[in-house]
Amino acid sequence: MTIRFDNSYARELEGMYIPWHGAQAPAPKLLLLNTALAQELGLDPDALAGPAGLAMLSASAMPEGAEPLAMAYAGHQFGGFSAQLGDGRAILVGEVIDRQGQRRDIHLKGSGKTPFSRGGDGKAALGPVLREYILGEAMQALGIPTTRALAAVATGESVLREGPLPGAVLARVASSHLRVGTFQFFLARGETARLRRLTDYAIHRHFPELEGQGDRDLAFLRAVIARQMALVAQWMAVGFVHGVMNTDNCAISGETIDYGPCAFLDAYDPRAVFSSIDRQGRYAYDRQPVLAQWNLARLAEAMLPLINPENPEAALPMVQEVIEEAPEIYALEWRARMGAKLGLTQCSAADEGLITGFLSHLAAQEADFTRSFAALADAAQGKEAALRDCLKDAAGLSEWLVAWRERLEAEDGGAGAAAGRMAAVNPVYIPRNHLVEAALSAAHSGDLAPTRQLLEVLSQPFTRRPGLEAFEQSAPAGFGPYTTFCGT
Repeated sequence: MTIRFDNSYARELEGMYIPWHGAQAPAPKLLLLNTALAQELGLDPDALAGPAGLAMLSASAMPEGAEPLAMAYAGHQFGGFSAQLGDGRAILVGEVIDRQGQRRDIHLKGSGKTPFSRGGDGKAALGPVLREYILGEAMQALGIPTTRALAAVATGESVLREGPLPGAVLARVASSHLRVGTFQFFLARGETARLRRLTDYAIHRHFPELEGQGDRDLAFLRAVIARQMALVAQWMAVGFVHGVMNTDNCAISGETIDYGPCAFLDAYDPRAVFSSIDRQGRYAYDRQPVLAQWNLARLAEAMLPLINPENPEAALPMVQEVIEEAPEIYALEWRARMGAKLGLTQCSAADEGLITGFLSHLAAQEADFTRSFAALADAAQGKEAALRDCLKDAAGLSEWLVAWRERLEAEDGGAGAAAGRMAAVNPVYIPRNHLVEAALSAAHSGDLAPTRQLLEVLSQPFTRRPGLEAFEQSAPAGFGPYTTFCGT
């Protein structure tokens, strides 16, 4: 198998990684292959499904041109700083230039121990691998920047978690795997020269328009902030809860990365938490914008010695000013996206009452977030049955509906045109937590059909299709509180 790798990270950032090969998989078997993504990357799907491709995707053997390595990074995890984390269960195989001329990482998760492992086996269980595959592809279809799954491969061995579980490897694709924690790693070691090289590399790779600017380090920080706050606004608009927004899970590219204890809201609850270890609600749904800003402040700290090498503390006022722009950037992004969900093309601060008013009704009645917004398109035209079906008591919503329809009449085309716009941004299908769990359970019994069907449904999230009514429904009453777990 021939892949035209162009490994800029390995070539330009020596000392920021450890060359490393993955563990041998005893009996690799291809479970899922993202054919469309493979073609987008300029790769041959048939070759990937063949023996050489399977060897690479399972980390068993690398093709010519690959330069597998474990990346170094640090990170704040639930607020506590670890000066050395790194790829403890993953390797970067290499980079390819896709058909659009964009550089993309091919990364294997669950490929075995590395020098950065901290006592674990470095392996992955089948369930988390398939969860990340499903969630990443769902986010892609929703138009939200994300890492993506190229393949899921069974290794043919068991891994020990709560008991023996089937092992697997996820082949993940990203614009890069540079994280806030990557910058923290070199700040913590006082390695300013490497921090400089890393920043130059990140700018060249992700923000080339900044090259040549006199204040480009500040401009870089501002650009990363803009991408991250826009990303979180997109999460909020679809009811996504990341669950583990540590600085090592905050990608410089602005992509969603690491789908561990994540989930989508069923009933709208601003304080929703799905992680088994987030007992204080640090990464609750409504805390995500605040935590994103907190993470970005850690990146800003890492930039201080670059902005003013002679006296880093003297750069604090400039950096603080940039960080303080984050809430307003987020507010504008959130208002635009939530306003669009209500059919508004120009959503001003004066419209925020409509947004918060609707959300308050959903919270008070524990209404389904996704179904309620999807039903608004019909309600804009006076067809309220679907919306009322989402609510325990729709009587209190009548006043809000009147004010909302009056506002829509100020839009071009009135409520009729708004209905079409709303259908394009309010998904009908999301990765319902109970459906994801059902698919994973079936996969553990060797049946991938539910996973494949779920992926197919989620590939067109805004188009309601007959026969798929079960994919629109909230979790059944007996499903109970949903809990997810960190790690693979």
